[in-house]
Amino acid sequence: MANQVVVTGAAGFIGSHLCEALLARGDDVVGVDCFTDYYPRFMKERNLEVLKGKPGFRFVEQDLNDADLPALLQDRGIVYHLAAQAGVRASWGSEFDAYTRHNISATQRLLEALKERSDVRLVFASSSSVYGKTQQLPTREDSLLAPNSPYGATKATCEHLCALYRENWGLDYAALRYFTVYGPRQRPDMGFHKFLRAILEDRPLDVFGDGSQSRDCTYVADIVDATILAGDTRTPSQVFNVGGGSRRALMDILDLMQEIVGKRAKIRNVSTERGDVPHTHAEISRSRTEFGYNPQTTVEEGLRQEALWLQEVVAQVDQTG
Repeated sequence: MANQVVVTGAAGFIGSHLCEALLARGDDVVGVDCFTDYYPRFMKERNLEVLKGKPGFRFVEQDLNDADLPALLQDRGIVYHLAAQAGVRASWGSEFDAYTRHNISATQRLLEALKERSDVRLVFASSSSVYGKTQQLPTREDSLLAPNSPYGATKATCEHLCALYRENWGLDYAALRYFTVYGPRQRPDMGFHKFLRAILEDRPLDVFGDGSQSRDCTYVADIVDATILAGDTRTPSQVFNVGGGSRRALMDILDLMQEIVGKRAKIRNVSTERGDVPHTHAEISRSRTEFGYNPQTTVEEGLRQEALWLQEVVAQVDQTG
């Protein structure tokens, strides 16, 4: 029997891949997105192209802060909440209003709509940013939350809200802390997208610091797999790390990119920006044990797939002038 699900942030990088995978297994999907202006709308509409006209998919353009959520959630059994204002570096200063609106307020409204719905499973997309500059590597879910950016603080706040609604209303949820997600459709502000595109277009690329920082890199298909598994499974725990299974230094990543693309990178070292963290590395045994997560994609293969996608994007841009 098909699951009746909602995906918020359906036009985004991860959300569009998630919708595609859910439809492929026969689920009935309501996708919601409000097209925040964090990056150009046409990129999100391009993400939706693979979903348009597919049986079982309905798209709703609405802001969760204004939507009639009880009507939207009616007869839905799983809610995948990926909608958020993204980006660590942009979350400082006056832009923080967008983060409180689209991350904290939108999540709180969704939780209010779900508090009497014991039949619904909520999967909340959190972030490794909640850990900040942790010294515990690999990082376990019980590590201290010490966000190093306003963005990370909003994600930690949303996790706390989920826990409050579980304690007081019995909310059934899983919060997934995603670690450095990459792959086709990746947002244009994200490092791998920017680096690959700069190499493809023979432009200089900026590396913050000396390039020794490292990331636990998680291919989008693995993230989607974990997200679906977490929706299908009633887990004893509520918070889970979702990483790619390996940690790579940035300079090693750049070496791989140059090998894949067949061009040399024009690297400029610049000062580290506020909010960045030196290292991330997920301890994922809880995800493996409680819902069977097992990342499959190597960094080499994942970067090849993103590079192929970006080559198509660059070619389209060249053709349209």
